[in-house]
Parts: sequence; C-alpha cells; structure tokens
Amino acid sequence: MTLQQTISGLYAITPDRPDTEELLLCVRLALKGGARVLQYRNKSADTALKLRQAQALRALTEEFGAIYIVNDDAGLAAQVDADGVHLGGEDGSVAAARALLGKQRIIGVSCYNRASLAQEAVHQGADYVAFGAFFSSSIKPGAVKADVELLRTARDVLSVPIVAIGGITQLNGPALINAGADALAVITALFEAPDIELAAHGFSTLFSRT
Repeated sequence: MTLQQTISGLYAITPDRPDTEELLLCVRLALKGGARVLQYRNKSADTALKLRQAQALRALTEEFGAIYIVNDDAGLAAQVDADGVHLGGEDGSVAAARALLGKQRIIGVSCYNRASLAQEAVHQGADYVAFGAFFSSSIKPGAVKADVELLRTARDVLSVPIVAIGGITQLNGPALINAGADALAVITALFEAPDIELAAHGFSTLFSRT
C-alpha cells in the first residue's frame, strides 16, 4: 500500500494553538483514539513557531505511524520531512509542489464544491482531493457549501481518495462516508471535545459501521 492509498479514516486537522506542548498533548490524544492522518494547520503562528510545531508533530506522527500533512506550505513540508502537503486555491500549483517534494510525497488539493476542479487536480498529479464545507463550520463560517451528492458524483469519476470537510460531527459523518468519502477531516468536533481520545475513537469507528 502506498502513502497515497492510506488517506482514509479520521483525518485530524490541528487547531490554532500557540502553546506547542498543549498542541502536542491534544494531538497525541487524537492519534491514540485512532486518527490515521494529521494535517498541521496554523493560520496565526509566525514562521518560527510554525517550524517548531511542525517539527514536533513530525516526531509525534512517526511515533504513531500516522500520515503527516502540512497545510498550505510545500516548503515547510519539505523542511520537516512531512509525508505531504495540502494545497488550497491560493497555495500554488500541484506541479510546483511536486517539483519540491518529489514523486513519493502526498499532494492533496481543496476542490470546494467543484467536481471539475477535482478532475483537473488529479490530471495535474494530485494524490487526493478534498470537498467541502458540507456543513456549517465555526472555523470557516463563510466557506463555500458543498452538497453530499457531490461525493457520489466524484466517486464515480475519481480513483484517488476523497476527503470531506466542514462542520463534520459523528452524527452527520456517516452520510458522507456512505456517499463516497474515504476520510473525514475534523477540527472542532475533535479538538474541542471534552475527551479528545474518545471523540477520535468515535469518528474512527464510523468507518467500520458504514
């Protein structure tokens, strides 16, 4: 199985936490609970803090054998030897990221609510695509909304893993998995949960129930 094929299950995305030790503790609990992929995302940190946190999370994900993705920044992903990078609409091209990271690293692309954008991303060499927001999100309240039917359409035409994101909970997640999502990307319902490890376990078991 390749790295690219392991984009499945609970895809945890880190919250903005300036305290690195607190962040590591929270992520450790998510990984113990069964998160299979971790994306480091911090929109408020400066360059030095991002590097420290990204390096620390690389070590932690290696400890658990989890896939480690860096959001937005292919350069940072290369610097900390991450497994890959996730690109948004303004984060540069797949080709540029591939040239920097090489063939063996994972490149994911946000495709919002557009199947055609996903097809183009795959044509350019993306290893997985992400759609959303499927539900209202406190992280991105103004995010473009995607319909669950999009997952069925995309599943019929795409061979790469599909990630669903945006306001996902353990209650609404099964519908996305049934429609074709290989992974559920979660921030708030995971890292704001009273028991992060238990929440991660709950999300992880959704994939064995559907």
